[in-house]
Amino acid sequence: MNNQTTPPNRGSSGGVTSPMAKSLGSMALWASGTVTRLLDGHDDPPKYGSTAWRQLPGNDPRRTAALITAAEMWRRYGDEEELLAWFRDANRNRDSLASRRTLAELDALARQPAMPVQAAPGWPPVRIPGRPGWRRHLVDGQQVDFPDNARENCA
Repeated sequence: MNNQTTPPNRGSSGGVTSPMAKSLGSMALWASGTVTRLLDGHDDPPKYGSTAWRQLPGNDPRRTAALITAAEMWRRYGDEEELLAWFRDANRNRDSLASRRTLAELDALARQPAMPVQAAPGWPPVRIPGRPGWRRHLVDGQQVDFPDNARENCA
């Protein structure tokens, strides 16, 4: 799921005047002009891929207009399902601020002693905080500290 704070967007220039932004604007103008020209004298096209779209004759300009419209919408907003998922996530109920931990509770948690560093079976040795150049190894079930230059002595 997308955790962005803005909806997915694949083409809006957002006020930027870079060459890419200009080309995105020109693509939108081309698409709009082409669809307008194709639909001159026709009703709005059905949604691309729908049953109504598939029933149109192959040479009907509404087929092409629907295709260009769908492509332009995807270019601008991404996959329709992705966009709908973003809207659902953006509008879901959130935990109340009152139910979250207070600053005092977080400070108390920060003052608790740190968990001791322990090497685990199948994992590489662990650096030891406060002891630069030393690593904790698990050797025959025992936690053993070695300097970095002595690591070839343990298995």
